[in-house]
Amino acid sequence: MGGFQTILSVCAALLRETALFAAFGFMLLGLSDLFVDLIWLGLRLFRRRKPQTFPAAARPGRLAIFLPAWDESPVIGRMLEHAQAMFGKADYRLYVGCYPNDAATIAAVQAAAGPRVRPVIGPTPGPTSKADCLNRLWDRMIEDEAADGVPIKAVVLHDAEDVVHSAELPLFDALIESYDLVQLPVLPLVDRRSRFISGHYLDEFTEAHGKDLVVRTAVGAGLPSAGVGCAISRDALAALAARRGAPFDPDSLTEDYELGLRLRMLGRNAAFVRLPAGPGRPVIATREYFPATLDAAVAQKARWMTGIALAGWDRLGWSGGLAERWMRLRDRQSLLAALVLAIAYASLALYVLLLLASWLRPWTLPPFGPALTALLAINSALLLWRLAMRFGFVAAAYGWREGIRSLPRTVTANIIAMMAARRAVARYLAGRTQWDKTAHNFPHQLPTE
Repeated sequence: MGGFQTILSVCAALLRETALFAAFGFMLLGLSDLFVDLIWLGLRLFRRRKPQTFPAAARPGRLAIFLPAWDESPVIGRMLEHAQAMFGKADYRLYVGCYPNDAATIAAVQAAAGPRVRPVIGPTPGPTSKADCLNRLWDRMIEDEAADGVPIKAVVLHDAEDVVHSAELPLFDALIESYDLVQLPVLPLVDRRSRFISGHYLDEFTEAHGKDLVVRTAVGAGLPSAGVGCAISRDALAALAARRGAPFDPDSLTEDYELGLRLRMLGRNAAFVRLPAGPGRPVIATREYFPATLDAAVAQKARWMTGIALAGWDRLGWSGGLAERWMRLRDRQSLLAALVLAIAYASLALYVLLLLASWLRPWTLPPFGPALTALLAINSALLLWRLAMRFGFVAAAYGWREGIRSLPRTVTANIIAMMAARRAVARYLAGRTQWDKTAHNFPHQLPTE
Protein backbone atom coordinates (compact mmCIF):
# COMPACT_ATOMS: atom_id res chain seq x y z
CA MET A 1 0.00 0.00 0.00
CA GLY A 2 2.83 2.39 0.84
CA GLY A 3 4.50 1.90 -2.53
CA PHE A 4 1.21 2.53 -4.32
CA GLN A 5 0.67 5.71 -2.30
CA THR A 6 4.15 6.89 -3.24
CA ILE A 7 3.51 6.32 -6.94
CA LEU A 8 0.24 8.24 -6.73
CA SER A 9 1.93 11.12 -4.92
CA VAL A 10 4.67 11.31 -7.56
CA CYS A 11 2.05 11.26 -10.34
CA ALA A 12 0.08 14.01 -8.57
CA ALA A 13 3.20 16.17 -8.35
CA LEU A 14 3.92 15.53 -12.05
CA LEU A 15 0.34 16.47 -12.88
CA ARG A 16 0.65 19.80 -11.09
CA GLU A 17 3.86 20.71 -12.94
CA THR A 18 2.68 19.68 -16.40
CA ALA A 19 -0.73 21.29 -15.91
CA LEU A 20 0.91 24.52 -14.74
CA PHE A 21 3.19 24.59 -17.79
CA ALA A 22 0.31 23.92 -20.19
CA ALA A 23 -1.99 26.42 -18.48
CA PHE A 24 0.62 29.17 -18.61
CA GLY A 25 1.33 28.41 -22.27
CA PHE A 26 -2.36 28.46 -23.15
CA MET A 27 -2.76 31.80 -21.38
CA LEU A 28 0.05 33.42 -23.38
CA LEU A 29 -1.27 32.05 -26.68
CA GLY A 30 -4.83 32.94 -25.78
CA LEU A 31 -3.99 36.52 -24.81
CA SER A 32 -2.20 37.02 -28.14
CA ASP A 33 -5.30 35.77 -29.96
CA LEU A 34 -7.52 37.96 -27.80
CA PHE A 35 -5.47 41.04 -28.66
CA VAL A 36 -5.93 40.30 -32.38
CA ASP A 37 -9.67 39.88 -31.80
CA LEU A 38 -9.91 43.21 -29.98
CA ILE A 39 -8.04 45.03 -32.75
CA TRP A 40 -10.37 43.49 -35.33
CA LEU A 41 -13.43 44.48 -33.30
CA GLY A 42 -12.06 47.99 -32.97
CA LEU A 43 -11.59 48.21 -36.73
CA ARG A 44 -15.15 47.05 -37.27
CA LEU A 45 -16.65 49.44 -34.72
CA PHE A 46 -14.64 52.61 -35.14
CA ARG A 47 -13.16 52.64 -38.64
CA ARG A 48 -15.32 54.46 -41.11
CA ARG A 49 -16.32 51.91 -43.72
CA LYS A 50 -15.88 53.24 -47.24
CA PRO A 51 -18.40 52.28 -49.92
CA GLN A 52 -17.18 49.12 -51.61
CA THR A 53 -16.95 49.89 -55.28
CA PHE A 54 -15.20 47.80 -57.90
CA PRO A 55 -12.14 49.72 -59.14
CA ALA A 56 -11.07 50.07 -62.75
CA ALA A 57 -7.50 50.02 -64.00
CA ALA A 58 -6.19 53.39 -65.14
CA ARG A 59 -3.64 51.70 -67.41
CA PRO A 60 -4.83 48.16 -68.25
CA GLY A 61 -2.01 45.71 -68.85
CA ARG A 62 -1.24 42.08 -69.46
CA LEU A 63 -1.16 39.68 -66.52
CA ALA A 64 0.90 36.50 -66.35
CA ILE A 65 -0.67 33.65 -64.38
CA PHE A 66 1.83 31.15 -62.96
CA LEU A 67 0.56 27.65 -62.32
CA PRO A 68 3.17 25.07 -61.19
CA ALA A 69 2.03 21.51 -61.82
CA TRP A 70 3.69 18.33 -60.66
CA ASP A 71 1.59 15.12 -60.81
CA GLU A 72 -1.63 17.06 -61.36
CA SER A 73 -3.19 15.08 -64.21
CA PRO A 74 -6.44 14.34 -62.29
CA VAL A 75 -7.30 18.05 -61.90
CA ILE A 76 -5.23 20.26 -64.18
CA GLY A 77 -7.36 19.82 -67.31
CA ARG A 78 -10.63 20.84 -65.70
CA MET A 79 -8.96 23.65 -63.80
CA LEU A 80 -7.54 25.12 -67.02
CA GLU A 81 -10.87 24.82 -68.84
CA HIS A 82 -12.70 26.57 -66.02
CA ALA A 83 -10.05 29.28 -65.66
CA GLN A 84 -10.14 30.12 -69.36
CA ALA A 85 -13.93 30.29 -69.26
CA MET A 86 -13.87 32.58 -66.20
CA PHE A 87 -11.14 34.90 -67.50
CA GLY A 88 -12.81 35.33 -70.87
CA LYS A 89 -11.27 38.04 -73.02
CA ALA A 90 -9.00 39.50 -70.35
CA ASP A 91 -5.43 40.21 -71.41
CA TYR A 92 -3.49 37.36 -69.78
CA ARG A 93 -1.05 34.53 -70.41
CA LEU A 94 -1.33 31.37 -68.32
CA TYR A 95 2.02 29.66 -67.80
CA VAL A 96 1.83 26.03 -66.64
CA GLY A 97 5.05 24.52 -65.30
CA CYS A 98 5.45 20.81 -66.05
CA TYR A 99 8.22 18.22 -65.77
CA PRO A 100 9.59 15.96 -68.52
CA ASN A 101 8.96 12.83 -66.41
CA ASP A 102 5.28 13.68 -65.84
CA ALA A 103 3.72 12.71 -69.16
CA ALA A 104 0.18 12.46 -67.77
CA THR A 105 0.16 16.07 -66.58
CA ILE A 106 1.71 17.29 -69.83
CA ALA A 107 -0.97 15.48 -71.85
CA ALA A 108 -3.76 16.92 -69.68
CA VAL A 109 -2.37 20.45 -70.06
CA GLN A 110 -2.00 20.13 -73.83
CA ALA A 111 -5.55 18.79 -74.16
CA ALA A 112 -7.02 21.75 -72.25
CA ALA A 113 -4.66 24.46 -73.55
CA GLY A 114 -6.12 27.40 -75.44
CA PRO A 115 -4.33 30.19 -77.29
CA ARG A 116 -3.38 31.95 -74.04
CA VAL A 117 -2.00 28.89 -72.24
CA ARG A 118 1.75 28.36 -72.31
CA PRO A 119 2.92 24.88 -71.22
CA VAL A 120 6.49 25.16 -69.91
CA ILE A 121 8.34 21.84 -69.68
CA GLY A 122 11.56 22.23 -67.77
CA PRO A 123 14.76 20.29 -68.40
CA THR A 124 14.99 18.80 -64.91
CA PRO A 125 12.95 15.72 -63.91
CA GLY A 126 10.52 16.40 -61.10
CA PRO A 127 9.79 17.02 -58.48
CA THR A 128 12.20 19.82 -57.68
CA SER A 129 10.75 22.57 -55.48
CA LYS A 130 7.68 24.65 -56.20
CA ALA A 131 9.82 27.80 -56.24
CA ASP A 132 12.15 26.23 -58.83
CA CYS A 133 9.15 25.55 -61.04
CA LEU A 134 7.94 29.14 -60.61
CA ASN A 135 11.37 30.45 -61.58
CA ARG A 136 11.20 28.52 -64.86
CA LEU A 137 7.86 30.15 -65.57
CA TRP A 138 9.42 33.54 -64.84
CA ASP A 139 12.22 32.85 -67.34
CA ARG A 140 9.70 31.86 -70.03
CA MET A 141 7.65 34.98 -69.31
CA ILE A 142 10.74 37.16 -69.81
CA GLU A 143 11.38 35.45 -73.15
CA ASP A 144 7.79 36.03 -74.26
CA GLU A 145 7.97 39.70 -73.27
CA ALA A 146 10.96 40.16 -75.55
CA ALA A 147 9.35 38.21 -78.39
CA ASP A 148 5.90 39.82 -78.16
CA GLY A 149 6.99 43.33 -77.25
CA VAL A 150 4.24 43.46 -74.61
CA PRO A 151 5.36 44.01 -71.01
CA ILE A 152 3.77 42.07 -68.19
CA LYS A 153 2.07 44.22 -65.55
CA ALA A 154 1.87 41.64 -62.76
CA VAL A 155 2.23 37.95 -62.00
CA VAL A 156 -0.77 36.08 -60.55
CA LEU A 157 -0.16 32.87 -58.57
CA HIS A 158 -2.51 29.90 -58.63
CA ASP A 159 -2.42 26.14 -58.00
CA ALA A 160 -3.83 23.30 -60.06
CA GLU A 161 -6.81 22.77 -57.75
CA ASP A 162 -7.93 26.41 -57.59
CA VAL A 163 -11.43 27.49 -58.55
CA VAL A 164 -10.79 31.01 -59.82
CA HIS A 165 -13.18 33.96 -59.78
CA SER A 166 -14.27 35.69 -62.98
CA ALA A 167 -13.60 39.16 -61.53
CA GLU A 168 -10.14 38.57 -60.09
CA LEU A 169 -8.07 39.63 -63.09
CA PRO A 170 -9.79 43.03 -63.52
CA LEU A 171 -9.42 43.56 -59.77
CA PHE A 172 -5.72 42.67 -59.84
CA ASP A 173 -5.22 44.88 -62.90
CA ALA A 174 -6.65 47.84 -61.02
CA LEU A 175 -5.12 47.38 -57.56
CA ILE A 176 -1.63 46.43 -58.69
CA GLU A 177 -1.28 50.05 -59.81
CA SER A 178 -1.28 51.02 -56.12
CA TYR A 179 0.22 47.94 -54.44
CA ASP A 180 3.10 45.57 -55.15
CA LEU A 181 1.25 42.61 -53.63
CA VAL A 182 -2.50 42.04 -53.65
CA GLN A 183 -3.89 39.02 -51.79
CA LEU A 184 -7.49 37.84 -52.11
CA PRO A 185 -9.17 35.57 -49.56
CA VAL A 186 -8.79 31.81 -49.90
CA LEU A 187 -12.05 30.05 -49.01
CA PRO A 188 -12.01 26.25 -48.65
CA LEU A 189 -14.81 24.33 -50.32
CA VAL A 190 -16.98 22.16 -48.06
CA ASP A 191 -16.06 18.50 -48.52
CA ARG A 192 -19.03 16.52 -47.25
CA ARG A 193 -16.97 13.32 -47.32
CA SER A 194 -14.49 14.76 -44.83
CA ARG A 195 -16.41 16.97 -42.43
CA PHE A 196 -13.71 16.99 -39.77
CA ILE A 197 -10.32 16.67 -41.48
CA SER A 198 -10.97 18.81 -44.53
CA GLY A 199 -13.45 20.85 -42.52
CA HIS A 200 -10.86 22.06 -40.03
CA TYR A 201 -9.16 23.98 -42.85
CA LEU A 202 -12.46 25.70 -43.44
CA ASP A 203 -12.48 26.90 -39.83
CA GLU A 204 -8.88 28.09 -39.83
CA PHE A 205 -8.91 29.87 -43.20
CA THR A 206 -12.25 31.53 -42.59
CA GLU A 207 -10.93 33.15 -39.43
CA ALA A 208 -7.42 33.83 -40.74
CA HIS A 209 -8.65 35.45 -43.98
CA GLY A 210 -11.57 37.17 -42.34
CA LYS A 211 -9.73 38.62 -39.35
CA ASP A 212 -6.04 37.85 -38.91
CA LEU A 213 -4.80 39.19 -42.25
CA VAL A 214 -7.06 42.22 -41.87
CA VAL A 215 -5.42 42.98 -38.52
CA ARG A 216 -1.97 42.25 -39.91
CA THR A 217 -2.47 44.84 -42.63
CA ALA A 218 -3.95 47.36 -40.21
CA VAL A 219 -0.99 47.26 -37.80
CA GLY A 220 1.50 47.67 -40.64
CA ALA A 221 3.14 44.24 -40.53
CA GLY A 222 4.31 42.39 -43.63
CA LEU A 223 1.60 40.50 -45.48
CA PRO A 224 2.55 36.92 -46.34
CA SER A 225 1.28 35.65 -49.65
CA ALA A 226 -0.98 32.60 -49.55
CA GLY A 227 0.59 31.36 -52.80
CA VAL A 228 -2.76 31.39 -54.58
CA GLY A 229 -5.22 34.14 -55.39
CA CYS A 230 -2.52 36.80 -55.25
CA ALA A 231 -0.85 39.19 -57.67
CA ILE A 232 2.68 40.61 -57.47
CA SER A 233 3.84 43.51 -59.57
CA ARG A 234 6.42 42.65 -62.20
CA ASP A 235 8.64 45.42 -60.88
CA ALA A 236 8.64 43.94 -57.38
CA LEU A 237 9.51 40.45 -58.66
CA ALA A 238 12.26 41.92 -60.81
CA ALA A 239 13.69 43.61 -57.71
CA LEU A 240 13.78 40.26 -55.90
CA ALA A 241 15.36 38.62 -58.94
CA ALA A 242 18.04 41.31 -59.08
CA ARG A 243 19.03 40.56 -55.48
CA ARG A 244 19.43 36.80 -55.77
CA GLY A 245 19.17 35.84 -59.46
CA ALA A 246 15.56 34.60 -59.35
CA PRO A 247 12.35 35.99 -57.84
CA PHE A 248 11.44 32.78 -55.97
CA ASP A 249 13.86 31.03 -53.65
CA PRO A 250 14.21 27.35 -54.72
CA ASP A 251 15.57 26.40 -51.30
CA SER A 252 12.40 27.51 -49.52
CA LEU A 253 9.55 25.20 -48.55
CA THR A 254 7.17 28.15 -48.18
CA GLU A 255 8.28 30.49 -50.93
CA ASP A 256 4.86 32.17 -50.97
CA TYR A 257 5.00 33.11 -47.29
CA GLU A 258 8.56 34.40 -47.58
CA LEU A 259 7.76 36.37 -50.72
CA GLY A 260 5.41 38.72 -48.93
CA LEU A 261 7.78 39.35 -46.03
CA ARG A 262 10.77 39.89 -48.30
CA LEU A 263 8.81 42.45 -50.30
CA ARG A 264 8.03 44.23 -47.05
CA MET A 265 11.75 44.25 -46.19
CA LEU A 266 12.35 45.97 -49.55
CA GLY A 267 9.85 48.67 -48.64
CA ARG A 268 7.13 47.38 -50.97
CA ASN A 269 3.49 47.75 -50.02
CA ALA A 270 0.78 45.10 -49.94
CA ALA A 271 -2.98 44.85 -49.52
CA PHE A 272 -5.34 42.13 -48.39
CA VAL A 273 -8.60 42.76 -50.23
CA ARG A 274 -12.06 41.48 -49.33
CA LEU A 275 -14.28 43.00 -52.01
CA PRO A 276 -17.56 41.72 -53.48
CA ALA A 277 -17.91 41.62 -57.25
CA GLY A 278 -21.08 43.67 -56.88
CA PRO A 279 -23.92 44.57 -54.50
CA GLY A 280 -25.25 41.51 -52.73
CA ARG A 281 -22.61 39.23 -54.26
CA PRO A 282 -19.97 37.23 -52.33
CA VAL A 283 -16.37 38.37 -52.01
CA ILE A 284 -13.96 37.76 -54.85
CA ALA A 285 -11.91 34.81 -53.63
CA THR A 286 -10.07 31.67 -54.62
CA ARG A 287 -11.88 28.48 -53.64
CA GLU A 288 -10.48 24.98 -53.42
CA TYR A 289 -10.71 21.64 -51.69
CA PHE A 290 -8.20 20.97 -48.95
CA PRO A 291 -6.80 17.54 -47.94
CA ALA A 292 -9.47 15.10 -46.84
CA THR A 293 -7.31 12.37 -45.25
CA LEU A 294 -5.33 12.48 -42.03
CA ASP A 295 -1.97 11.67 -43.59
CA ALA A 296 -2.38 14.30 -46.33
CA ALA A 297 -3.41 16.97 -43.83
CA VAL A 298 -0.48 16.16 -41.54
CA ALA A 299 1.95 16.26 -44.48
CA GLN A 300 0.70 19.65 -45.62
CA LYS A 301 0.69 21.17 -42.15
CA ALA A 302 4.18 19.76 -41.51
CA ARG A 303 5.48 21.50 -44.64
CA TRP A 304 3.99 24.78 -43.50
CA MET A 305 5.44 24.39 -40.01
CA THR A 306 8.87 23.50 -41.34
CA GLY A 307 8.97 26.39 -43.77
CA ILE A 308 7.50 29.05 -41.49
CA ALA A 309 8.21 28.14 -37.87
CA LEU A 310 11.64 26.53 -38.32
CA ALA A 311 13.31 27.40 -41.63
CA GLY A 312 11.57 30.77 -41.67
CA TRP A 313 13.26 31.67 -38.38
CA ASP A 314 16.64 30.83 -39.93
CA ARG A 315 16.00 32.48 -43.28
CA LEU A 316 14.14 35.65 -42.28
CA GLY A 317 15.20 36.17 -38.68
CA TRP A 318 13.64 38.95 -36.63
CA SER A 319 13.41 42.47 -37.98
CA GLY A 320 11.05 45.40 -38.22
CA GLY A 321 9.06 47.16 -35.56
CA LEU A 322 6.98 45.81 -32.71
CA ALA A 323 4.00 44.86 -34.89
CA GLU A 324 6.21 43.02 -37.38
CA ARG A 325 7.99 41.05 -34.66
CA TRP A 326 4.70 40.22 -32.98
CA MET A 327 3.27 38.84 -36.21
CA ARG A 328 6.39 36.81 -36.91
CA LEU A 329 6.15 35.41 -33.40
CA ARG A 330 2.55 34.42 -34.12
CA ASP A 331 3.64 32.81 -37.39
CA ARG A 332 6.27 30.75 -35.58
CA GLN A 333 4.32 29.77 -32.49
CA SER A 334 2.76 26.67 -34.09
CA LEU A 335 5.42 24.32 -32.71
CA LEU A 336 5.15 25.81 -29.24
CA ALA A 337 1.37 25.51 -29.45
CA ALA A 338 1.70 21.85 -30.46
CA LEU A 339 4.02 21.19 -27.51
CA VAL A 340 1.61 22.89 -25.10
CA LEU A 341 -1.28 20.88 -26.56
CA ALA A 342 0.60 17.61 -26.19
CA ILE A 343 1.45 18.34 -22.55
CA ALA A 344 -2.13 19.45 -21.86
CA TYR A 345 -3.60 16.25 -23.28
CA ALA A 346 -1.04 14.20 -21.35
CA SER A 347 -1.99 16.07 -18.17
CA LEU A 348 -5.66 15.40 -18.81
CA ALA A 349 -4.99 11.69 -19.29
CA LEU A 350 -2.94 11.59 -16.10
CA TYR A 351 -5.71 13.40 -14.21
CA VAL A 352 -8.27 10.84 -15.35
CA LEU A 353 -5.99 7.98 -14.28
CA LEU A 354 -5.50 9.53 -10.85
CA LEU A 355 -9.25 9.95 -10.45
CA LEU A 356 -9.76 6.29 -11.27
CA ALA A 357 -7.04 5.37 -8.80
CA SER A 358 -8.74 7.41 -6.08
CA TRP A 359 -11.90 5.40 -6.64
CA LEU A 360 -10.05 2.10 -6.42
CA ARG A 361 -7.91 2.95 -3.38
CA PRO A 362 -8.48 5.07 -0.26
CA TRP A 363 -6.50 8.02 -1.60
CA THR A 364 -7.50 11.64 -2.26
CA LEU A 365 -6.15 13.64 -5.18
CA PRO A 366 -4.55 16.81 -3.74
CA PRO A 367 -6.32 20.04 -4.82
CA PHE A 368 -4.72 22.39 -7.32
CA GLY A 369 -2.86 25.37 -5.92
CA PRO A 370 -4.20 28.94 -6.23
CA ALA A 371 -1.94 29.82 -9.19
CA LEU A 372 -3.04 26.85 -11.26
CA THR A 373 -6.66 27.38 -10.28
CA ALA A 374 -6.49 31.00 -11.44
CA LEU A 375 -4.83 30.03 -14.72
CA LEU A 376 -7.46 27.39 -15.39
CA ALA A 377 -10.21 29.94 -14.80
CA ILE A 378 -8.58 32.46 -17.16
CA ASN A 379 -8.02 29.80 -19.83
CA SER A 380 -11.62 28.63 -19.56
CA ALA A 381 -12.82 32.15 -20.29
CA LEU A 382 -10.34 32.51 -23.17
CA LEU A 383 -11.45 29.16 -24.61
CA LEU A 384 -15.11 30.14 -24.53
CA TRP A 385 -14.25 33.43 -26.24
CA ARG A 386 -12.14 31.62 -28.83
CA LEU A 387 -14.92 29.14 -29.63
CA ALA A 388 -17.45 31.97 -29.88
CA MET A 389 -15.25 33.84 -32.37
CA ARG A 390 -14.66 30.69 -34.39
CA PHE A 391 -18.38 29.96 -34.50
CA GLY A 392 -19.16 33.53 -35.53
CA PHE A 393 -16.74 33.61 -38.46
CA VAL A 394 -17.61 30.16 -39.77
CA ALA A 395 -21.35 30.66 -39.37
CA ALA A 396 -21.19 34.00 -41.19
CA ALA A 397 -19.35 32.44 -44.14
CA TYR A 398 -20.88 28.95 -44.32
CA GLY A 399 -24.04 28.96 -42.22
CA TRP A 400 -24.84 28.07 -38.63
CA ARG A 401 -24.58 24.30 -39.17
CA GLU A 402 -20.92 24.61 -40.17
CA GLY A 403 -20.49 27.02 -37.28
CA ILE A 404 -21.67 24.32 -34.89
CA ARG A 405 -19.38 21.74 -36.52
CA SER A 406 -16.41 24.06 -36.08
CA LEU A 407 -16.60 23.62 -32.30
CA PRO A 408 -15.75 19.89 -32.08
CA ARG A 409 -13.41 20.28 -35.05
CA THR A 410 -11.02 22.14 -32.77
CA VAL A 411 -10.04 18.74 -31.35
CA THR A 412 -9.33 17.47 -34.88
CA ALA A 413 -7.21 20.54 -35.56
CA ASN A 414 -5.26 19.97 -32.34
CA ILE A 415 -4.51 16.34 -33.19
CA ILE A 416 -3.35 17.23 -36.70
CA ALA A 417 -1.18 20.05 -35.31
CA MET A 418 0.58 17.75 -32.84
CA MET A 419 1.22 15.08 -35.48
CA ALA A 420 2.43 17.70 -37.97
CA ALA A 421 4.82 19.23 -35.45
CA ARG A 422 6.59 15.92 -34.96
CA ARG A 423 6.95 15.44 -38.72
CA ALA A 424 8.04 19.07 -39.20
CA VAL A 425 10.95 18.72 -36.78
CA ALA A 426 12.10 15.54 -38.54
CA ARG A 427 11.86 17.20 -41.92
CA TYR A 428 13.73 20.28 -40.76
CA LEU A 429 16.56 18.20 -39.33
CA ALA A 430 16.76 16.24 -42.60
CA GLY A 431 16.97 19.50 -44.60
CA ARG A 432 14.33 18.46 -47.14
CA THR A 433 13.14 21.07 -49.67
CA GLN A 434 11.74 18.72 -52.33
CA TRP A 435 8.16 19.34 -53.43
CA ASP A 436 6.09 17.33 -50.96
CA LYS A 437 2.66 17.95 -52.46
CA THR A 438 -0.68 16.36 -51.65
CA ALA A 439 -3.24 14.85 -54.02
CA HIS A 440 -5.85 17.37 -55.14
CA ASN A 441 -9.53 17.35 -56.04
CA PHE A 442 -11.47 19.67 -58.31
CA PRO A 443 -15.21 20.21 -57.85
CA HIS A 444 -17.71 18.78 -60.34
CA GLN A 445 -20.19 21.61 -59.81
CA LEU A 446 -18.46 24.90 -60.52
CA PRO A 447 -19.48 28.45 -59.65
CA THR A 448 -20.59 30.75 -62.45
CA GLU A 449 -18.47 33.68 -61.31
